[in-house]
Formats: sequence, structure tokens, C-alpha cells
Amino acid sequence: MQLAGKTVLLTGASGGIGRCLALQLAQAGARLILVGRGLKTLEALCASLAPVDQPHRTLVADLRQQSEREALAVICSDLQVDILINNAGAGEFNWLEDSSSEAITDLLELNLNVPIQLTRLLLPVLKTRPEAAVINIGSALGSIGYPGYSVYSASKFGLRGFSEALRRELADTAVQVMHLSPRATRTALNSNRVVAMNEAMGVAMDAPEYVARTLVERIREDRWSAQVLGWPERFYAWVNACAPAMTDGSIRKQLARIRGFAQNSDNRQGRKAGVSHTGEAS
Repeated sequence: MQLAGKTVLLTGASGGIGRCLALQLAQAGARLILVGRGLKTLEALCASLAPVDQPHRTLVADLRQQSEREALAVICSDLQVDILINNAGAGEFNWLEDSSSEAITDLLELNLNVPIQLTRLLLPVLKTRPEAAVINIGSALGSIGYPGYSVYSASKFGLRGFSEALRRELADTAVQVMHLSPRATRTALNSNRVVAMNEAMGVAMDAPEYVARTLVERIREDRWSAQVLGWPERFYAWVNACAPAMTDGSIRKQLARIRGFAQNSDNRQGRKAGVSHTGEAS
């Protein structure tokens, strides 16, 4: 799919991956509608984008609110959006019993319900376009359930299933569906505890620029199939699907170390208040 001249709605535009996506999509000639919750951050990003024939737009919205999603859909209809990228999300690294009810609800709302509801609202618009796409940014933890990420994994497993079913549902239309699953990425979504654990356990972390570049390349090359980014994460996802007991045993050996990072007293106190949002913070 050629990106030049396409109108792209990008949620979570001010986060690490979102910002890098905005820069690369604009460089490819797409007109962007940047959605987030921090006006100053969005305006600064918009000012840094490569110019296109029609001006980029910024929209401040709390996508957890149905009324704001509906208002956004009206704007997208007027602007004839070709591509929806559901990138806004939240993360929490915590043992389940240490998570608050509010934090769980907030994470599931933003990571799963928001992309489903926004896609539902925009499908009538996308179906009118000669070429269109829905792109959902997931996670490798949507293929591998990992201790400390039980709620996050639930949301990302759900997003992967939604994307798979929707792709098949729209197979006889011009709307493509892609689900991209980055592995650990260096963004503000990761708390200091997550970074420390990844470093201690030798977990590779990709730059958000790499994730954005990979996504743009896949759009240009019409590669719409789902993919987990990174090796050995892609292999681990395959093993987990085929022989989950092997993954159980491997993770069991690391459980005490993982628990030490997840249940650190500082981490427990901070996480009970809520979740870390990406792409929506000012």
C-alpha cells in the first residue's frame, strides 16, 4: 500500500512508538490525525512532522469515553480516513493480588475495549476507501503469558484474537487488518523495575524507531499477516502455542527472580494507584 496521500488516524501519538510512527508516516507522505491527551506534546510533534499537501491535525481526546470516541469518528468521516492505527495503551507489571480493581479496569479498557470500539465506529468510513487498513499494536506478551503481566497479557491476548477474527471477517472487503506484536521496547511504558528486570535477565529491548520502521515497511510491502517481532521471542511464541508445558517449566525456573522485581515494596505502592499509560501522557 502506498502511504503517500493516505490519511492516517494514529492513537497514542505522543508515546515512544507513536511518536516514531508519526515521524516515519509523515516522511512517507501520509497526512496524520494525531490523537492523545496532552495538547502541548501533540502540537510539538505536529510541528516537527514533514509537511504534506494537506495539513496534519491534532486531536485531544480521552478514548476511554464513548462520547469522545463518537466525536472522533465524525471527524474521521469528514477527513476520509484510510488507515486506523490503534497504538494507545497502558501497562502494569504487578502480581495480580497487588493490583487494584481500578487499575485492572483501566488497563483492560484502554488496551482492549478502546481499540475494539474505535474500530467499530470507523469501519463504515474505512469501507468507503479504495484501500484501507486497521492496524493494532499488540505485544509479544499477547502470545506468551508472563508472571507479573497477567492483566496486561489478558488485554493483549484479547487484542490478538480480535485482530485475527476481524481480519477474517473483512476478508471480502478492501480493509486490511494487521496485528503487530513488538517485544520489549524502550519506551516510558516500562517502569524502572521492568527495565532492571530485563537487564538482569538479559531480555533484549528494541528501540521504538525500529518498531515504527518495521510497521511502515510492512504497510508498504502489503505484508498484513500477524507477527511477533524479534528473535528468540518469535520462537518462544511458537513453542508456547505448540508445547505450553515447556514454557511453563522454563518460566518456573525464573519465577523467584521475577517475583522479586514485581513485588518490590516501592513497585507495589506505586502500582496500586493505577497503570502506566503510553501515548496518552502529556
